[in-house]
Amino acid sequence: MEGFSFIEADYLQMESLGITEEQVRHQIETFQRSSYFVNLEKPCIPGDGIQIIPLSEREKYLEIHYRAAREGRFLKFVPASGAATRMFQSLLQIYHLPHFLEYDELLRRADQGVAVAYDFVRFMEGLPHFPFLDDLEDALARDGFDLDRLVEEHRFHTILDYLLTEYGLNYGGLPKGLLKFHRYEHGSRTAFEEHLVEAANYLGNGTGICRLHFTVSPEHEGRFVDVLKIVRGCYEDRFEMQYEVDFSFQKPSTDTLAVDVQNRPFRDRHGRLVFRPAGHGALLENLNDLQADLVYIKNIDNVAPDPLKEDTFLWKRILGGRLVELQERVHSLLRRLKNEVSESVVSAADAFATEELSMRFPASYDEMPLEERHVFLVERLNRPIRVCGVVRNVGEPGGAPFWVRHRNGTTSLQIVEKAQVDLKRPDQKAIWVSSTHFNPVDLVCGVRDYEGRPFDLRRYVDPEAVFISSKSKDGRELKALELPGLWNGSMADWISVIVEVPRSTFSPVKTIFDLLREEHR
Repeated sequence: MEGFSFIEADYLQMESLGITEEQVRHQIETFQRSSYFVNLEKPCIPGDGIQIIPLSEREKYLEIHYRAAREGRFLKFVPASGAATRMFQSLLQIYHLPHFLEYDELLRRADQGVAVAYDFVRFMEGLPHFPFLDDLEDALARDGFDLDRLVEEHRFHTILDYLLTEYGLNYGGLPKGLLKFHRYEHGSRTAFEEHLVEAANYLGNGTGICRLHFTVSPEHEGRFVDVLKIVRGCYEDRFEMQYEVDFSFQKPSTDTLAVDVQNRPFRDRHGRLVFRPAGHGALLENLNDLQADLVYIKNIDNVAPDPLKEDTFLWKRILGGRLVELQERVHSLLRRLKNEVSESVVSAADAFATEELSMRFPASYDEMPLEERHVFLVERLNRPIRVCGVVRNVGEPGGAPFWVRHRNGTTSLQIVEKAQVDLKRPDQKAIWVSSTHFNPVDLVCGVRDYEGRPFDLRRYVDPEAVFISSKSKDGRELKALELPGLWNGSMADWISVIVEVPRSTFSPVKTIFDLLREEHR
């Protein structure tokens, strides 16, 4: 790379993170690319990329799932390191504008439509309904404060002190998984606990073991472990099973170099290179290390309270059964292809790939000799498999399923994030907004090959499906690089099957006000 060189301190810094100079220079080259956008061909719709499971087939998939669960094949993988800062963004903003919290000024600003003031009024009106209310009252009482009196006296800054900072609950600094999400008759549950409860229904069937893996921040692991110690016995007795829960951290070796606006390495005020966490795509390393068999993946903030969990239980089992059925058929075909090169076997394999797996072959496929088609099919079928649940789009932010055209002229099913699309191009924007379905991160994955060996998941990543965003540090603008997203570019070369699931299975908490939605109360 021309225009700069590294010094000895840089190499020591890279070595401490487990990052090579070659990786760093490749990252800089990525920043210098003219475009990293995908090329959308059209949205996936039912019958064209999105499969609808008929009512008549659901019982079959439930039975297949039950059989695999009894064999102890399933694991649940939950990215849980994300901070709750965005949940409380508006409250944190007004917390740092204390003059806005003077009662008369607050009402005046809210009447003017000032967003943070309006949000704070909503927060105070909803305060009795939040699941963390009892904890907030207890934290205040320990220091001699009464919440009702603080409200009556309009001492709002004190309330936020004890909600957001280490004075009290520290909700502005904790990960979402440790926040109280739902209130029940005998107490409230964190999002972490809700995942334990949910997983017991479709992971522990028959074996008496429920296995979950959470990715967390090192500084918060102890808090997760403490919660687990408190609740584990209660849930194990209730569900008559045992939990196997472990944790891992995002690896420093997956951090990426920040650059300035000229794509030169960004240095802090002390002259050190600035490396940043590379987004959830970095968690592919954690998933790969598990050497698992069948893996459910779900976001930490997408959990429903008990009265609304039934649809989630049902569709988690259906998706798992569908995956197992597809995997068994793929593995059977691969064993046949391994032992026989014939027109009948190749024809059966390509029919299954196109009809059941929604694969698209290159235009030259039909002209290939039998042996080349055989090799092609083995290569295309011998990959990790995922079944992705999608819901009808009702305006939630996030990714969606599309047919994507690649530079070699082929097309494939992909889950695409908005940041991957060049919305300045009218044709791409029109395709993006025409999407009918949304990706709620509701996946079940088969990550072993037909001989039972774990795939090396790093081989099936689209390295060009990165995200680049603008940030700032020390008052200067920088550009940050995120690795291909875990369920986007990191799984771009997997076998992907998209299945419609009911909207009722999706209940995310992106802001504090989502906890006031009917589905969370």
